[in-house]
Amino acid sequence: MAATRRELLGGLAFGGSALALGTGAQAQDALTAETLQCAEGLFGIDYTESEVEQMIIGLDDWAESAARLRAIDQPNTLQPATTFDPRLPGVSYPTHSRESGDVPGEDPGPVPSTEIDIAFAPAWKQSIWLRTGQISSERLTRIYLDRIERFGADLECFVTVTPALAMSQARDADAVRARNQPTSPIHGLPYALKDIIDVAGIRSTWGATPFQDRVGDIDAAAYERLRDGGAVLLGKSTSGAIAYNDLWFGGLTRNPWNTDEGSSGSSAGSASAVAAGLASFAIGTETLGSIVSPSHRCGTTGLRPTFGRVSRAGAMALCWSLDKIGPITREVADTALILGALNGHDVADASSLDTNFGVDWSFDPSRLRVGHIPGDFDNAAPPDRAALQAVRGLGCELVEIEMPDLPYGALGTVVEVEAAAAFEELTLTGQDDELRWQEPRAWPNTWRRARLRSAVDYINVDRFRRSVCEVMAGIFEQCDVVIGPNFASNMLLITNFTGHPGLIFRSGFVDRSLNPLTASGAEPLDTTFRMPHGTSLWGPLFREDRLLQLGRAIESRLGISDERPEQFS
Repeated sequence: MAATRRELLGGLAFGGSALALGTGAQAQDALTAETLQCAEGLFGIDYTESEVEQMIIGLDDWAESAARLRAIDQPNTLQPATTFDPRLPGVSYPTHSRESGDVPGEDPGPVPSTEIDIAFAPAWKQSIWLRTGQISSERLTRIYLDRIERFGADLECFVTVTPALAMSQARDADAVRARNQPTSPIHGLPYALKDIIDVAGIRSTWGATPFQDRVGDIDAAAYERLRDGGAVLLGKSTSGAIAYNDLWFGGLTRNPWNTDEGSSGSSAGSASAVAAGLASFAIGTETLGSIVSPSHRCGTTGLRPTFGRVSRAGAMALCWSLDKIGPITREVADTALILGALNGHDVADASSLDTNFGVDWSFDPSRLRVGHIPGDFDNAAPPDRAALQAVRGLGCELVEIEMPDLPYGALGTVVEVEAAAAFEELTLTGQDDELRWQEPRAWPNTWRRARLRSAVDYINVDRFRRSVCEVMAGIFEQCDVVIGPNFASNMLLITNFTGHPGLIFRSGFVDRSLNPLTASGAEPLDTTFRMPHGTSLWGPLFREDRLLQLGRAIESRLGISDERPEQFS
């Protein structure tokens, strides 16, 4: 009797015989022609009976090989031999005159008289106050630790708080300044680190029940660079389980503008903490929207760097060819300080690229050609249209662009397959059932589904990805920066897969009811809330400086970046 399609999907791997989901190497019942024919519809193929009979020969060997491979320990830290490089052959990419992002050359004003105003001040101002001795890192750190103690539980935005470490690092930072030793722009700034980035001896739970007691045994490269720059670790901010959504093993991270709503994910705690004034800045990660989405929801600024610019060594791998680490802040200029510290080549990350970074804040952004897709703004939210109008007001040349009509959604295969490989053990052992989020679009289901992807189709998706990289290179021959609503025209998806940098900044406010997608299935409320809204800029590879120059100019014209959530003010 032929296997049902469900039986086939549940038992086969690598096109071979049904296998026990463990480490055993022996196949169960041998395949029949009927079994393979049952699978033809799934893969969109149609073979003759004689072709199927030939296929059967050797498939049992495939199954045994697959089982033997599963028995080998392949930790999350083991990177694939094939790596993604966003650079196109024969293309020259820019270098910068300065090695780090300096603070803007303007007067930040005096230190505010209230601790609340100090807490909500942008990091670039705090950096100058620290450098000029107007405030100590110890005082700034104490302000944030007190606010975390007061508000952290309500927001569910920290997994672990590290007060002893924070105060020790703050005192060290002050001592270095007292000796007049050279310091970086981030020296003494307290921050939150997303809980998929390791710090030795501190829990790094990946937001997931199976790993809730996991303790890092090394310092991630990102943490090392921030520590070496003198930044102060306040604690580990929450991540949606396995870097997806805002639901983690201990709760639902809340949006400070409406705590009945989730903060979106997966850099949920980082965005929530920054928006609520619980840190000078935070570190997030993005594979496919995890910096942009919570920044949009919480009204923070997020910078997703060029793929390969920031080392991921020591961070949880979800999708090796897509994962990126970047800053989440309150203002655009803040991101330059953080990226300047994070930037740099690292041999421990196979995808790391050797490039420098700097921002010339004296550059006149009116010289930029700004691309936009007109149709994306026809029905866009008022803040998106206001951001476009601000570009016009700056005197920039607006360039109408058009994206080719291509099946961009097919790129999503890469995320599903790489994530399924990274967390194969959870699928095979059934530990995926321990994750709190269990829906068709949640990881457990997509990991199971990914095992049924054709390897041939997967390679062709990768080839298509290269053609999309060429499309984007053509777009940036027409303009210097592209502006648009965050999720319009597949630009968030496309630029994540092509490795181009993206900046999201607060562009205004909208009235919105409770979002049911991140609030444990709750129905939308009749009451609406005044909520922040973000708009995105995308740029050529390694041209984060252009994004920041234009983004800061737009931010200044809009004049709403300093508004803060009342409940935490």
